[in-house]
Formats: sequence, C-alpha cells, structure tokens
Amino acid sequence: MDEQVDVVVVGLGPGGEYAAGALAEAGLEVVGVEAELVGGECPYWGCVPSKMMIRAGNLLAEARRVAALAGDVDLTPDWSRVAGRIRQEATDDWNDQVAVDRLTAKGGRLVRGTGRLAGPRRVTVGDRTFVSRRGVVLATGSRPRIPPVPGLAATPYWTNRDAMAAKELPASMVVLGGGAIGVEVAQVFARFTCRVTVVEGQERLLSQEEPESGDLAAEALRADGVTVLTGVRARQVSHDGNEFTVWLDGAAEPLRSERLLVATGRHAELAGLAVETVGLDPTAGVVPTDGQMRAAEGLWAVGDVTGRGAFTHVSMYQAQIAVRDILGRPGPDADYRALPRVTFTDPEIAAVGLTERQARERGLRVRTAVLPNSSSTRGWIHGPGGEGFVKLVEDADRGVLVGATSAGPAGGELLYGLNVAVHAEVPVERLQHMIYTYPTFHRALEPALAALR
Repeated sequence: MDEQVDVVVVGLGPGGEYAAGALAEAGLEVVGVEAELVGGECPYWGCVPSKMMIRAGNLLAEARRVAALAGDVDLTPDWSRVAGRIRQEATDDWNDQVAVDRLTAKGGRLVRGTGRLAGPRRVTVGDRTFVSRRGVVLATGSRPRIPPVPGLAATPYWTNRDAMAAKELPASMVVLGGGAIGVEVAQVFARFTCRVTVVEGQERLLSQEEPESGDLAAEALRADGVTVLTGVRARQVSHDGNEFTVWLDGAAEPLRSERLLVATGRHAELAGLAVETVGLDPTAGVVPTDGQMRAAEGLWAVGDVTGRGAFTHVSMYQAQIAVRDILGRPGPDADYRALPRVTFTDPEIAAVGLTERQARERGLRVRTAVLPNSSSTRGWIHGPGGEGFVKLVEDADRGVLVGATSAGPAGGELLYGLNVAVHAEVPVERLQHMIYTYPTFHRALEPALAALR
C-alpha cells in the first residue's frame, strides 16, 4: 500500500538534511531517504575531516617557520593524532546517530535505503512507495569521477573517502588530479612526510581558477616537497599487490607509489534515480532547475545534482530557497553571480564570481589588477608563510567587480568583503573611498582597486 506523506527528501547530505529538518519543523510530514550516512559527504569524508587534516598540517608548517622568526623547534609528525581526532570528534567513527537524532527531533522520519522516482510525487525505497502531497526534493549529491585509464578499475585505488579514513599514511602516493581535493590532500600528506606526486592533465593546477592561483598552488606544493606534473595524463595503471605503477603519456619511466589517490572531479548519477518517470533526461549530467529550485511539477532539486558546484554552501543556499517555495513563502530566485569557493591549501586560495577569462568570454570589457601580499605592510610583517595575492576583475562598463581572488593566510576569510562587493554590485568608485584598516591583509584591496587597468 502507498504511504501518504507531505514531502519526501531523497538524499540527506547537507542540503537534503536541512530541507527535511526545516520542512518538518514547519509542521509538514516529512520522510528523508538516505542509503548511507545522514549528513552526507561533507561531515564524514569531505569538508570537516579534511579541514582537521589541514589544520594539523598547517601547524607543522608554522612550526617549521619558527627557525626563521622566533627560535628553534624539535618536530616529530604523528599522523595517529590526526586520524584519532577525525574518528572521535568529526565522524563518531562514521556513525550518523547524532545526525539522525537531530532530524527526528525536528519531526522528520528517516528511511534507510536507495530512493527512486516512480512518477510525479512518488518515490520507491525497496518495496515501499511514498506518495507526497507537496512534492519531492532531490538531493542525492555526487560521486568521484573515475577516469577511464586502462588498468585503473582493477586496482585498489583511493578516493577522498579512503584518504579521510587513513589510520596510517603511506610512504608514497601518486595523486591523479590537481583540483581542490587533490592539492589539499597532497600538501597535508607531504607535510606528514609522505612522498607525493600530483599528476594534472591541464597546464595548471586549479585549472578552473585564475592562472595565478594555479601557479601559487604549484609553488606551495613544491615548497613542501611535492612533485607537481602538469600537462600530462596517465595512460595506464597497474598494481602488483604491493605498489602502483602509473605510466604517463610521453614519459619513458613510470611512477611507482604505495598508494594512488584518484581526485579527478565529481559527477552526479541520474540513471539510478529513474528521473525519466518525471520527464527528465537520465543521461544528462545534471538536473536543471528554475530560480526556485523547481525541476518539474512537484519536484525540487538542490546540491550537486543541479550542477552549480559541489559545495556545501551551495546546497544549503539552494535548500533554503526550495523550503521557502514548498511552504509557499515568496522570495528571490537563486543568484549565482557571487558564488564563493576556497581551496584550503596553505596559502588558502579563495575566489568569488567570474575569473578574468570567464568575464572576457562573456564579452565584458574587463579591467583587472593583481597585487602580491608581499607589497602590503602586513604581508611584509608576516614573512614566511605569507605568500599570496589579491586579484580583482571589474566590468569596466558598469564599474563594479564581477570577480575576485584572495590568496594567502586566511584568504577564505578575507574573501567575505569581496563576496559582498560582487554580490551587492558595490561601485568600484565607492570601494576606492572606503577606510581600510591598517595593518591588515585586506588593506591590500585599496592599492589593488587603484591599480585596476
């Protein structure tokens, strides 16, 4: 027999969990469907454990800088402390009971299993069928994209999940992919004495960001002993029971390592959701939505499946819009002009809005400025570890910033002001006449604004 409810949320990652909880708190009868852990990738295998790792790696790096500024330090890295903190504080040893209790305390109901659409407002989970009076929210996230490299599928390669759960670090590791996940893990592991090689097919690391960002990331990784290979691809992989062998295009000798981390991006899988039952294309890479996150009649989609970036903050933002719409409350459409993102390397590399290339491809008349941190008083004071820059991208015809990058110590925090400027379209002339606190890293914005050309 069909079970009648108000809303079914399929997938309880950050956006799905928020939507289910908020709708339940509003008095609706909500069923949340999750095949894995309530909370999704972020708290168990992504944002939270990786930042714990990065915090530990950054402490090691700062301790190694003491000799240049403050004295002498004896340092012995101990990965077991990092792994223990991830297990005990971040993931409860990958137990989601706290998250489950959080959902049920709000009035939501959890159903374990894989949810599939079965027509408008209908979801099947095993042999159960739920019919929703208000509608369905799709929030099924994404999975690692595994490249079709010959031999790779037959090997015990790692994804981000294996790296986050590592009780012991390997002596050596090859990383396929120089995006955010690849460079973050590479730097941390290297700081704990793992020999790391990063292989990136594009000409730069962080290829979706500004060229200056990719160059800075490569410099930072190399300073930590990472071998960075760009513009090359793996053509074959094998594993002999003890180590990996990775052959690269154009290279006479292969790479050999104890572990291989695949970090070549993520993708949504729609085929298993039976989206065709509601008129959507199961072969598409994303679920298209309107400004209120509606994907079809009685269907909303939030998070990675919408193709707006695999970011927790995007899924939460979209979930808030979907909840508001389901409850019949008016509000603005989703606005991605000022989409922020941070790569938590040391230095942090944060960006918002368009890159210079993206702005020019849109036909904008662009003015830019790049100012190294070393040219600012605070950058000079900071010394070792203060590498970075500020880059601004202006739509010259409108006189507003459409993109910006802040790289350096606390680059992600400095981004906030730039995020406001891009989102609110604050005139550059107004920004040029603000008072900028001295001596701070953000004070570099004042000469950067003056240097727009």
